[in-house]
Amino acid sequence: MSATHTSSEQSSPSSLANRYGSPKRRLSRRARWILIGAALVVGAALMGIIAITSASPQVTSKNVGYNIVDSTYGTVDFRVSKEPETTAKCAVRILNSSFAIVGWKVVTIGPTAPSEGPNDDRTTVETTGLRTESLGVSGGVDTCWAVE
Repeated sequence: MSATHTSSEQSSPSSLANRYGSPKRRLSRRARWILIGAALVVGAALMGIIAITSASPQVTSKNVGYNIVDSTYGTVDFRVSKEPETTAKCAVRILNSSFAIVGWKVVTIGPTAPSEGPNDDRTTVETTGLRTESLGVSGGVDTCWAVE
């Protein structure tokens, strides 16, 4: 036996509400303004954070070379570019053949006197020695950052 439905039964609002739930209410005008205001405050806060973090001095580094002396010692040569008055710290590491860190050291690079030289003394060449716990196969700078 088949049930026959009239078109009025199929489209009546009460049967749709019973099946799918009542229609959602729209936000009031006041609630919309509160949400818009909150979104503007959050956006302004994010812009402020971006402005503050981008104002910090930039420090970049580039690996120049390394020398593995023996299974307990190695040296790493690198360049650091920064503003002359900025003090920076760089994490230097030596890796073994499995890419595990076998030597690690944080090096401080102090301010440099500004001059008329190339790059206004923004770039310095550093060499640092590191003790290792086993034989290393490569070395370099992991990261550098400005010290406030």
